[in-house]
This record gives sequence, structure tokens and C-alpha cells, in this order.
Amino acid sequence: MTVKWKSMSIVILMGLVLWFLPVPDGISANAWHLFALFVATIVGFILQPLPIGAVAFCGVTVSALLGVISVNTAISGYGNSTIWLIICAFLLARAFINSGLGRRIAFLIIKAIGKSSLTIGYAIALSDFVISPATPSSTARAGGILYPIIQSLSNALGSEPGPTARKFGAYIMQVEYQANAITCALFMTAMAGNPLIVELAEKSIGVHLTWSGWALAAIVPGLVCLILMPYVLYKLYPPQIHDMPHAREMAIDELSKMGPMKRVEKIVLAVFIGALVLWATSQFTHMNATGVGMIAVMVLLLTNTLTWQDVLQEKGAWDTMFWMGSLITLASALAKSGFIGYASKLAGTAINEAGLSWIAAFGLLCIIYVYSHYAFASVSAHIGAMYAAFLSVAVVVGTPPLLAALALAGLSNLMIPLTHYGGGAAPILFGAGYVTQGEWWKLGFIITTINVIIWLGIGSVWWKVIGLW
Repeated sequence: MTVKWKSMSIVILMGLVLWFLPVPDGISANAWHLFALFVATIVGFILQPLPIGAVAFCGVTVSALLGVISVNTAISGYGNSTIWLIICAFLLARAFINSGLGRRIAFLIIKAIGKSSLTIGYAIALSDFVISPATPSSTARAGGILYPIIQSLSNALGSEPGPTARKFGAYIMQVEYQANAITCALFMTAMAGNPLIVELAEKSIGVHLTWSGWALAAIVPGLVCLILMPYVLYKLYPPQIHDMPHAREMAIDELSKMGPMKRVEKIVLAVFIGALVLWATSQFTHMNATGVGMIAVMVLLLTNTLTWQDVLQEKGAWDTMFWMGSLITLASALAKSGFIGYASKLAGTAINEAGLSWIAAFGLLCIIYVYSHYAFASVSAHIGAMYAAFLSVAVVVGTPPLLAALALAGLSNLMIPLTHYGGGAAPILFGAGYVTQGEWWKLGFIITTINVIIWLGIGSVWWKVIGLW
């Protein structure tokens, strides 16, 4: 690991400049200094002079060394229950991949509906949807499970990067990238940054988001986005091959090689279904979501479906613990210091003075929040930098708190496809070389805009039905 000192110097300079600026009236010096360190950490997330986990750890360490927070506070984030939920979900995802269950599900869906390029698009979108609640790493879902399948299918059809890319490969790479972002928005456990949203919502405005509440709010607008997307892409960016008799044959051949479901797959499937049922019924059973995740991992360990070596080697889980725990620590401390309330009150007052209704003001906040993602190479950095602030302002201008928290939660994922660096799956799917950067950005803008309209349009009607406002 080599430190990028040019980027590091920018991070340090940003922190120093903010630290030594005059403290605004209405907040304490400690709150302002904490804000300076928080901003420097977020800039570090964006520039990445070190891996994101290392940047986050340095952020809380410096905060403790300078006396802005105590050492006990600095390490408190690593024991957060929401972080351990996402770690458990990462381990369940590892069992999904190791057992081959994820590939089997995808091939079964392709076998059932994979008759044309369009239906293959729907098969891939449906596959991503089915496995998303148990795979919090969108990169693992797209890159570890679905990318090898769509790459093999593209190669079999003679569609390679370059002149033959538009035969099929370019279309299906875009379908998976777009589907991956939509499914991230559907479930709390479908993307590593989603639990951070849960924590920020609770720390900044006191709203508690549950797994079932998130899924209920997202299911209608999310499914509409997922159903429309493959067809819209098919019209905007049509593949040259339309009929796909080889896809079903390939799926049948792969399933034949895999043979009947193995014991390990059956165990993973049972654990997956059990976890979903318990997460979805938590309002009746009163079972903690993290507790459910821990039970799932325990069963996988006891049945030897997951080994302790698998747990130790799941780098994504432990990296997530470091960066998310550190960010939760800083964000929580910032909220307790009064800085978030102070800043949101100032912004809310300015918006109210402009004479906007809460609906118009919230719509404006959503648009700014989504399209500012062009400036971010990390969804988690974007969430950490802007979610709590925008949520707090939304509440100040009159937006119902639960509505604001869930609407912005979904948008935090729907903005991923704007660029070829907007999410973890992008380097894999864009890096395959089927789609040019210009086409990627154009399609990303169009599909993201359509999704935002659906999310805030149809979503608003659905949220009214279920009583969010």
C-alpha cells in the first residue's frame, strides 16, 4: 500500500484551512473543529490517498489525538449493531457465491425466460433482484455472480468489445449495471452503504428505519423502475441480435454441469429464505435485524457451509467495518455537537425565505443530491458527505421525516449509474470494454432521470397509500 502524498496533502490542507477559519456564531469551537476533520475525511474518501478504510481510521484517530472526541468515542462506531448486520450479510453473500446457488438461480431464470435479447435482459434484472437482499456488496453481486454469466453469453454469441460489441454485450452490460443500482435501492441489505443511511437517519433526525419498512416503501417504485429499464434500454440502445435460442441452451448446459442441488446449496437457500422471512416480519416478532443476521451466519458455520477461514478472508466485510464504523463515529459526534442542526436550520431558513412549499423544496433538494453524484467516485462517500445534511434540511423545510429519510435512501442508490465510476460494479462492467464512456454517460443520465421521476412520482403516491405522509 503506497500513500498518494499529493492527494494526502490536499486532504490535510482542507482540514487545516477549515480548522483555523473563524468559528461561526451559534456553534462551539469543538463542533467546528469536528466539522473540519469530518470534511477532510470525506475529501479523503473521494481522493483516496489511502484505501477508504485506512482513510476513515486515520480520521477518527486524528480526531481523538486532537481531543475533539475521546478514544472511547472514536472506537464506539466499530461496535455498532448496524455494522454487524452488514458484516453478517457479507458472509451470507460469500456462502451464496461459494455454494454456486447464485449462479444456479441466474441460469434457472435464463432457462425459463431467456428466449430473446429482451427477455435475457429481464432474466438478468430478475436474477439481480432475487439475490440482492443477501448480497450487500453490489460489486460481488454484479462482478462475482452475474458478470461471468453475461460475459460467457456474449462471447458465445460472437459479441466482443469493439466492432461486435453492439451485437449483444453492450446491451446486457448496461442492463446489469442499471439493474444493480435499482436493486440496491430496494433492500437495506442490498448495498454496503445502506446501513450507514439507517444510522445517519437515526442520529440526525431520530428516525429509525427497519428492514421491512425500507422494503415496503421501495417495492412499488423500485419494481416499476426494474420492469421498465430493460425495455427502455432495448429501445434506446438496441442489440443487433434479437432472438436468443443459444441462451436457453447455454443455461441448460451449465445447469447440467452443476448437477442436482447440492446439500450446501439447499442449506444456503434455507438460511436465505429464513433470514428474509425474519427480516420482513420483525415488526411482529420483534427480532433485531442484526440478531437475525448473526443467527444466519451461526447456522452456516454449524453446518460447515461457511468455514471460519471464509469469515477471516472476507475482506469486504472487515473493510466495511473500518470505514463505516469510523464514519458513523464522526457523523454521530457531529450531530451531538449541534453542527448538523445549526447548518440545516440556516439552509432551511434560506429555502423558506424563497417562498417554496415543502414539496418544491424537497424536490429541489433531491435533484441536487442526485446529480451531485458526478463529483463522487464512491457512493459511500456521497452518502457520508451529504445524506444527513440534506435529510436535516428537508425536515426543516417541512418534509415528513420518514418520507424524507426513505426517499433519499432510494435516491442514494438510483444515482449510481450516472457515470462509469459511480459505483463498485462500474469498474468491472465498464472495464469489460463493450460500452464507450460517452454512451455510458448518456444512457446513465437518461435512465437515472427516468428512475428519479418514477421514484418521486409513483413513489409519492405509494408512500401516501402506506401513510408516510
